[in-house]
Amino acid sequence: MQTKRILLGITGSAAAFKGIMLASLLRKEGFEIDGILTPGALKFISETQLACVTGRPVHSSLFTVQPADPVPHITLTDTIDLFAVVPATADFMGKSANGLADDLLSSAFLACDAPVIMAPSMNTRMWNNGATAANLEILRSRGVTFAGPVTGPLACGKEGMGRMMEPSGILKVCLDVLSGRC
Repeated sequence: MQTKRILLGITGSAAAFKGIMLASLLRKEGFEIDGILTPGALKFISETQLACVTGRPVHSSLFTVQPADPVPHITLTDTIDLFAVVPATADFMGKSANGLADDLLSSAFLACDAPVIMAPSMNTRMWNNGATAANLEILRSRGVTFAGPVTGPLACGKEGMGRMMEPSGILKVCLDVLSGRC
């Protein structure tokens, strides 16, 4: 049996560390994980942290100085079984819903024909904003599966809806999507 491949995108959120935790859980399940970090994610975590967990190179730029792969957004999505964006910020969801692709992760999203899971993470006011709700509906209508968010403590110190689901819950959603149960 061939190893299932997952492309894991991590965006710039205080919950970015949970993306690394999910990568660890996925690897323990036997998945091969390639990672993409957005410029915002690099403010919270490092390529080295994710590479240590996945055992694979981590990507963060659509354009490198001398690229070994001149079209990484295509090659990274060629043979994946699942694309998970954990966490998915309001910015990433908005870009994805509107077909904007100005970085490696958003370009990979547009090039992807595998199932996609997003785990939103944002402040309650952002989650409740009409623009976010509209983007959520657009993405759902295009087949994106959402893992959360949930109600709980937020980075601002308040409690509310918008907290990213815990990695163990996201793992369950990933396994459900891959098995066709979701």
